[in-house]
Amino acid sequence: MAQDIIEGVNPTRMELLTLKDRTKLAVKGHGLLKEKRDALIKEFFDILDRVKGIRENAERSLREANEALVEAQIVMGDLAVKKASLSVKESIDVDITSRSIMGVSVPVTEVVMDENRSLVDRGYGLTDTTIQLDEAAKKFEESVKYLIELGEVEKTIYLLAEEIESTKRRVNALEHIMIPRFQNTEKYIDMRLQEMERENFVRLKMIRSTIEKKQEVEEGLAEKPSNVPDLQV
Repeated sequence: MAQDIIEGVNPTRMELLTLKDRTKLAVKGHGLLKEKRDALIKEFFDILDRVKGIRENAERSLREANEALVEAQIVMGDLAVKKASLSVKESIDVDITSRSIMGVSVPVTEVVMDENRSLVDRGYGLTDTTIQLDEAAKKFEESVKYLIELGEVEKTIYLLAEEIESTKRRVNALEHIMIPRFQNTEKYIDMRLQEMERENFVRLKMIRSTIEKKQEVEEGLAEKPSNVPDLQV
């Protein structure tokens, strides 16, 4: 049991009261951390369900974009496609903020994109491009949007997983180490206090017995007649 108590503890009633308060606080904290862990796990799986759909959309959009790009390369030629790509203007603005999930700061992305951009808006001309190239550009823009969303949710999942693991370690530490140690230390202090009370009781009883014997001797001497001479050898 000595290994399961707090080292250097002073077995006093004040220490016992302080330790009981710490135990109550640890038990309350343990309950709150368990609630936080369960809420984080629920949020984790809710977001995990979204990932599959977003990833499928991103993969589908990239596949269609690549197919459209191959068609454009067949019709226009690789060199013409590369030339057109160099003149493409930026089409997506991304605003990154954050929100809190049970104290965990996770990213929030807002994508601003004009889905009805014309060939001129993209930066290349009408005469030297084809509809296949325009379709490929639309698909790639759509893919970028899905990839940004996928990055947001995957980063959120990563952060939540880290916090869940950290919270689980704290819950286990309180449940299996700290709270049992506090409780065992309480029992140890209470046992030591009882032993000290018994020792004090025995000590007081011995002192009282000694005092009573001394009083009896003194009373016996006081009752001795004064006219009886002392015998001297």
